[in-house]
Amino acid sequence: MSDLEDDDVPQLSSHALAALQEFYAEQKQHTNPCGDEKYSVGRIEENWLSQFWYSEETALRLAREVIAAAGEGGRVACVSTPTVYQKLRELRREDMAVCVFEYDRRFAAYGEEFVFYDYSNPLDLPESIAAHSFHLVIADPPYLSEECLRKTSETIKYLTQGKILLCTGAVMEEEAAKLLGVKMCKFIPEHTRTLANEFRCYVNYDSGLDRDV
Repeated sequence: MSDLEDDDVPQLSSHALAALQEFYAEQKQHTNPCGDEKYSVGRIEENWLSQFWYSEETALRLAREVIAAAGEGGRVACVSTPTVYQKLRELRREDMAVCVFEYDRRFAAYGEEFVFYDYSNPLDLPESIAAHSFHLVIADPPYLSEECLRKTSETIKYLTQGKILLCTGAVMEEEAAKLLGVKMCKFIPEHTRTLANEFRCYVNYDSGLDRDV
């Protein structure tokens, strides 16, 4: 039998073809993200039972604060704050050394900058992580409890050379001040989902988060 004539072969409209090409491009990005795409906030989806990512605006504000506070060539530890880590890398700050200390091993996709971290063993860290080797530590204890804050504080004090940016519930203000000498900022962070408890930022240095935007 002869081949079908060209007129008999189904043809896609230019609009349908463009839509199909866009679909395939999106699928490729999801399966093989490259460049800055892999650092996008939300690239790794939150576990709705136990994880609450910062909103895009909050992640950006915190990342800019970290950059200003750590300074050029600064070393930053993001303890249980993966979205701030992602935003720092998305901003292409190659002059900064950044590590993400995180229990969720999906973030191991970021290679050597990932450090597995379990707050219940606050000083169980790799030998390569020296004491007081970070200019600034930003931390968000995974649970709103005194026990979790106390153990996370051990990690913070081990890592930092001095500067601390803590993100946790407003109810932890007194405990945070006692453990880390931090004070509440004016800036109110937001999440992609509404939290049952008021959430705040605390610092132990002169911070842009304590000034009106």
